[in-house]
Amino acid sequence: MAKTVSPGVLALRKVVDDVYADAREAKKQGKLVGWSSSKFPCELAEAFDLNVMYPENQAAGIAAQRDGEIMCQAAEDLGFDNDICGYARISLAYAAGKRASRKFDPETLEFIIDPKSGKPLKDENGNVVIDPETGKPKKDPKTQVPYTVLDDIHEIEALPETTEKEIAYKNFRREAIKPYKQMRIPQPDFVLCCNNICNCMTKWYENIARMCNIPLIMIDIPYNNTVEVADTNVAYVRAQFDAAIHQLEKLTGKKFDEQKFETACKHANRTAQNWLKVCDYLQYKPAPMSGFDLFNHMADVVTARGKEAAADAFALLAEDLEKNIKEGTSTLPFPEKYRVMFEGIPCWPKLPNLFKPLKANGVNVTAVVYAPAFGFVYNNIDEMARAYYKAPNSVCIEQGVDWREGICRDNKVDGVLVHYNRSCKPWSGYMAEMQRRFTKDLGVPCAGFDGDQADPRNFNEAQYETRVQGLVEAMEANKAEKEGAEK
Repeated sequence: MAKTVSPGVLALRKVVDDVYADAREAKKQGKLVGWSSSKFPCELAEAFDLNVMYPENQAAGIAAQRDGEIMCQAAEDLGFDNDICGYARISLAYAAGKRASRKFDPETLEFIIDPKSGKPLKDENGNVVIDPETGKPKKDPKTQVPYTVLDDIHEIEALPETTEKEIAYKNFRREAIKPYKQMRIPQPDFVLCCNNICNCMTKWYENIARMCNIPLIMIDIPYNNTVEVADTNVAYVRAQFDAAIHQLEKLTGKKFDEQKFETACKHANRTAQNWLKVCDYLQYKPAPMSGFDLFNHMADVVTARGKEAAADAFALLAEDLEKNIKEGTSTLPFPEKYRVMFEGIPCWPKLPNLFKPLKANGVNVTAVVYAPAFGFVYNNIDEMARAYYKAPNSVCIEQGVDWREGICRDNKVDGVLVHYNRSCKPWSGYMAEMQRRFTKDLGVPCAGFDGDQADPRNFNEAQYETRVQGLVEAMEANKAEKEGAEK
């Protein structure tokens, strides 16, 4: 039986699909298409009616599709070090024209199937069909896929088109590129970068601009050593907003449209407010959704934050969750026994591996700092500058601890699961100190595991399962101690 998808989720899927489709169509029509960091002010691009793609989202999608390793390796073959961010490596390989593709026979133009792929074939009664010759389960042809290989769009476009055979080969090679949307975003005509998200961002986007020979529009937001953002810092960022507007005017040949900008701000604020409302529903006990849903919806809030359709879709999703609360239902596919904060970015290539031991132990993720960090709410342009100044990697440790401990208290967690992310040094660097604070201030156990947001080579499933089991045992002991004290 197919899983029921709520109206809000369906609406959000359409919003994101439309953004990708619009960008592809714009490129076909010769219009500008840009790439942007996730926390560059989208309101500026919306004021110029620009189509913008987001490499971080793209890289996460590619990693979730299990093509992160081949793209990371491609970047390493181009000379980029294995130690830099997995998102950056995937994005840089893509910018260089590298694509994950399906292997095929150049003579017959037929795909070559990977024998390791495919699910067991089942009969009309749901029983696995056994091959009488091998004694092993047959595989369902519908689920078998070709080998994955690396291709290059520049090589493809340089191929001759003299004969019918050459034309057929070239077209088939184009179509052999993996068909999901993140592997088919248009190459950029410009890049928009704001380094509030991390210190790797600046060089990452400089390299894209150099490789593609395109303009880079940069907004620099320094690390904030204090909890409050000083007026001088706001003035510094405001001046860069103005400079970016002038650069966009030169790039597009259009004047800055104040009305469109105000409309984009209105939509972005409403999207953020509805997104934060969705995040807050994890405070309910039991929660009306799985915390992993928030990770999945982050692509929506990043990709379309300045669009009215996104604001409407998140409002619809909030209604779905309100209905879950009234009916006592949840998107979580198992009873909630323990509640934890998941600290950091998920290991996108290994989401099933992350979820499996949590499900086995009744653990729901009810607190994350990564998701609500995209809820920018402001009333004027100065507040907008302050809002973009505050991102998890650009604030002091006191602010970071305060955010996380507040979410843990509000969302009633029993423990904290910390991802020491090989790709994200700024995030993971001070996490040992934060972990110490969580235990001291909140009185909850913490467990850390090593992993990577995009490169599966850096994730150890056995270690992760052991750490989750240890956390569960500690939460169980903590719970028993509290119950004993109450008696």
